[in-house]
Amino acid sequence: MAADIAEQPDVYATLLEPAHITAIERVAKAVIEHKPQHVVFTARGTSDHAALYGTYLSEIRLNLAAGLASPSAITVFGARPDLSHALVVGVSQSGGSPDLTEVLRVARESGALTLAVTNNPESTLVQTAELSIDVSAGHERAVAATKTYTAELFALLLLIEGIKNGGSVPVKEFAEIPALARQTLESNDATAQAQRYRFARSMVTTGRGYSYPSAREAALKLMETSYLPALAFSGADLLHGPLAMTDPDVPVLAFVNSGRGGEAMKPVLERLHDQRADVVTVGPGGALAVPSVDERFSPLLEILPLQQLALSLALAKGEDPDAPRGLKKVTATM
Repeated sequence: MAADIAEQPDVYATLLEPAHITAIERVAKAVIEHKPQHVVFTARGTSDHAALYGTYLSEIRLNLAAGLASPSAITVFGARPDLSHALVVGVSQSGGSPDLTEVLRVARESGALTLAVTNNPESTLVQTAELSIDVSAGHERAVAATKTYTAELFALLLLIEGIKNGGSVPVKEFAEIPALARQTLESNDATAQAQRYRFARSMVTTGRGYSYPSAREAALKLMETSYLPALAFSGADLLHGPLAMTDPDVPVLAFVNSGRGGEAMKPVLERLHDQRADVVTVGPGGALAVPSVDERFSPLLEILPLQQLALSLALAKGEDPDAPRGLKKVTATM
């Protein structure tokens, strides 16, 4: 897991290479030509959080309604929704889950434009979709996904910015991302925080906007590597009831970026302070510091110290983060 985490700056750099940018621009132009009226993402597990990030990008940057499909509606209940005006995107590290493949197959039959975003260009998901993007993260050693997740994030960002820019990816905007990722990973803040939370019995993660997927992914990483019950909420939803459970014994990891989403977290932090909650902020100037960037880019960086935290916490508790109990690298669901 440590090796996978360390490779992420290089994965970002790989996706910025001309060959990969050309491939993404080819997909962007095909989407523009199709003129979808809305975007539907389908994913499972960690990739579900990358897909959630894709919905925010689609709605904010492209002004297209976007959402996450429920694969079981198709695979278990036999639903056949009319997706003829949609771009349907399957996001999967392995591209091997049968339910995601079935969603793309049904969507394509209904007239949708289908796209597979995976780390396996030979997968059944890619074979089923009309278009595909290889996130090129290389072999991932650990069961807990790290570099494939951030590669999916970056690939979706490059694609959607390419669509917004008429089919041309504005590469210069992203040139500093690999170096900023490397800078973020050089900090040892996460290791110190791991010792602090070694005996925590539960945890809450929260964020708004582009950072909400980071809160979701952070909670998953803590659960699957350290077996720590972690509940993820948007900052807005946290105030609608779950805030009542926060107290000094329930640590809160709050993602606060330097954009509008971060501003929207200020009243949430105030309420958490009123509850005397144990809050650690993730972002510029936070206890888990992340460089200040355009908030669209924040998920690419702010999840990195949380991956390190999950790794360090698992080790501090005597667990093996490379082999979480009961889990396999590829989970096939129907």
